[in-house]
Amino acid sequence: MPAKLCFVLMPFGRKPDSGGLMIDFDKVYDRVIKPAIENTGMEPIRADEEQAGGIIHKPMYERLLLCEFAVADLTTANANVYYELGVRHAVRPASTILIFADTTRLPFDVAPLRGLPYKLDPTGEPDDVEATIEAISTRLKAAREVQTDSPLFELIDGMRPQQVPHEKTDAFRDQVEYSQSIKSQLRDARRAGVDEIRKIERQLGELKDTEAGVLIDLMLSYRAKKAWPEMISLVERMPRHLQSTVMVQEQYALALNRDGQGEKAETTLLELIDARGPSSETCGILGRVYKDRWTSALKEGDTYLAGGLLEKAIAAYVAGFETDPRDAYPGVNAVTLMALRDPPDERGSEFMPLVRFAVKRKMALGKPDYWDHATLVELAVLEGDERGAKAALGKALGEMREGWEAETTANNLRLVRECRERRGPVASWNREMEEKLAKAGSRH
Repeated sequence: MPAKLCFVLMPFGRKPDSGGLMIDFDKVYDRVIKPAIENTGMEPIRADEEQAGGIIHKPMYERLLLCEFAVADLTTANANVYYELGVRHAVRPASTILIFADTTRLPFDVAPLRGLPYKLDPTGEPDDVEATIEAISTRLKAAREVQTDSPLFELIDGMRPQQVPHEKTDAFRDQVEYSQSIKSQLRDARRAGVDEIRKIERQLGELKDTEAGVLIDLMLSYRAKKAWPEMISLVERMPRHLQSTVMVQEQYALALNRDGQGEKAETTLLELIDARGPSSETCGILGRVYKDRWTSALKEGDTYLAGGLLEKAIAAYVAGFETDPRDAYPGVNAVTLMALRDPPDERGSEFMPLVRFAVKRKMALGKPDYWDHATLVELAVLEGDERGAKAALGKALGEMREGWEAETTANNLRLVRECRERRGPVASWNREMEEKLAKAGSRH
């Protein structure tokens, strides 16, 4: 007999709580929630569709309705989690376990519900892990005997749950196993090459019948191999509800730009900003579009056009950083381009410490990634700090996941070096760092 399924509703990645602590929810899942569920003999399924921009669609409803058990992490009062919990409570009278970080103050409407707190350490990772696993496992085992834990079924007399045919639950289990198998194949395909990724896409058949999580994984697999035409084609054939999400539109614009379709990328991003408002990521990608067009204008000798595009790139990056000063990505790009302007933009000296504080703060609150260290590389190069630049470079290369990441940083350093060479001699270590990044990028 197959194991019972337990659906996990929770935030993804690293998110701040109300006190500013950056919580690593992926580690909460891997170290605490998943082993607790497996301890009870059940199979965990995580709500990974949230990575597709938080959309709610048919597979999500199926999981909420058909999974025998569910664990909902209410930390950060995530809107998607609360919506999903509401749907779950409306269709399932029992078997839903609520947990939350002990730093969380629950909103009024759910505060009376019987939730289980878990501990975090000062870095936002799970603490007292064994005790928490045991507590969640115990609560899940006890849920098998509980008749009602949904407020709706407790308060409304005579309310009956919807009976689901046995054939539907069997089909649902087959869909879950298929999706997990495809994701595993994509992990292997990213190591093998783009041809293997294409084979997996072909076997998916109609994209409208494929889970959003699988399609997002496929899109990011093409991105990892710098297969920009394939990535563009995939997005343009995605179901409309997924294609129109902010995250997919941002990645679509990124791919268009890398494929040499800068004007279409610009239009896509401007329409996205007009419809959804500016964000550090959207403005940052728009800044990259203008920066690439600026470098092309320079190569063609069109200095007037180049000057205008440089100003637009700086403005886009500044807008992104001002939208979210915690995100150093648009900030460091703004500072770099300010230094390349002729004459240099005086705002650079004002933005530099703000960007450094943003990345240092992010690194202190969680596990630093490639872009954190790459930001410190660029700042050190701008300041002429050879020792600091080389130290940060080593750490950046150690965290690199995809080749295009190193190539992006190498390109930024090349722009800085070439600009400085036009003004005078440049130390040889600048070119050396570019070469190491370019070599690292070509190996992936």
